[in-house]
Amino acid sequence: MPPLGEHHYALTTTWTGDRGSGTSGYRDYSRDVTISVAGKQDLLASADRPFRGDRTRWNPEDLLLAALSECHLLSYLHACVTAGVVVVAYRDEATAIMREDGRGGGAFAEVMLRPQVTVADAGMLEAARRAHHTAHEWCFIANSVSFPVHHDATIRVATPPVS
Repeated sequence: MPPLGEHHYALTTTWTGDRGSGTSGYRDYSRDVTISVAGKQDLLASADRPFRGDRTRWNPEDLLLAALSECHLLSYLHACVTAGVVVVAYRDEATAIMREDGRGGGAFAEVMLRPQVTVADAGMLEAARRAHHTAHEWCFIANSVSFPVHHDATIRVATPPVS
């Protein structure tokens, strides 16, 4: 049994891109993979299009950005609950910059999360703003990367229903 607070994750990534000659040449194989986690739907993935991948499938760069965006969202919702903020809508238009190094590799330079949050009451606005800082501190994924993850949040108050 793992120690308290330690969590383990497992998945299987299967290359499905053999076109009959394996990796006999750089252009002779597909970058398609299937990512599987027990009890979940398979995720069809590939390389990004500039790296000979299938643009209709998720790529590792998409997945990293998605992980950061979702982790902030989930951490933010928790921070809001603890601060008494009622969030009624949340949408993030996240972007990332990755730079190639000219040697075949590269790294992410930064991520910008742009959460658009709607809260139930104007009295919650300041606590809702502060909750983004708390969420960033709590996000396991943001705390695991070596590049900056910035936030440019917009917080609105829900429009009361017209009677």
